[in-house]
Amino acid sequence: MEDPKHTTDDAPVLNSTRRNFIKGVIAAGAAVSSANYLFRTNALGQTAGAPGSVERLVTLTVNGQERRVDVMKQETLAQTLRYKLGLTGTKIGCDRAECGACTVLVDDVPHYSCSVLTHTVRGKHIVTIEGLASADGTLSPVQRGVVDEQGFQCAFCMPGFVMAATGYLKTNPNPTRAELAHGVSGNLCRCQDYDKILTALMKGAEHMRGA
Repeated sequence: MEDPKHTTDDAPVLNSTRRNFIKGVIAAGAAVSSANYLFRTNALGQTAGAPGSVERLVTLTVNGQERRVDVMKQETLAQTLRYKLGLTGTKIGCDRAECGACTVLVDDVPHYSCSVLTHTVRGKHIVTIEGLASADGTLSPVQRGVVDEQGFQCAFCMPGFVMAATGYLKTNPNPTRAELAHGVSGNLCRCQDYDKILTALMKGAEHMRGA
């Protein structure tokens, strides 16, 4: 005997109602997601961020130019320079602040960019190996010294050495060979051609004094 409350004729109506209900839930979810996207915290600061949050879209001053870039809170300066700004002269070697291949200048001080979080250098002046030459292509004194003495073999470590030496020579423009060796001692050469590297960097110091 059929239950008068549940007839087979009601099935299409129930299925249709269920489908409409599901469509309504999906539509509501999409609307909420869209609203969250449109009114999320943005780089212009209209909406206050949560305590401890880090702004994603930041402005960096790199090689004299302001560059707007989207960065993750855990992103290193080396990653940003290479993969976001295309400045591949900054090399990533050990990626743990040991080899110095990623050295850049931050406010004229050499730093391992693989160990500097990008969002911490907002408002500072960053110089990479690409920014040492003048606008007309004239090489910096240290770069000229490297060319003059052919101071590197594979040259993977060369940008880091050049940046470290450039920063050091700003504080000691007339170093002894031993002083300059100490000044760039945070940089390693996989080819172990340190004698030629120091000769090239000393030539760069000479060019810098004569500039």
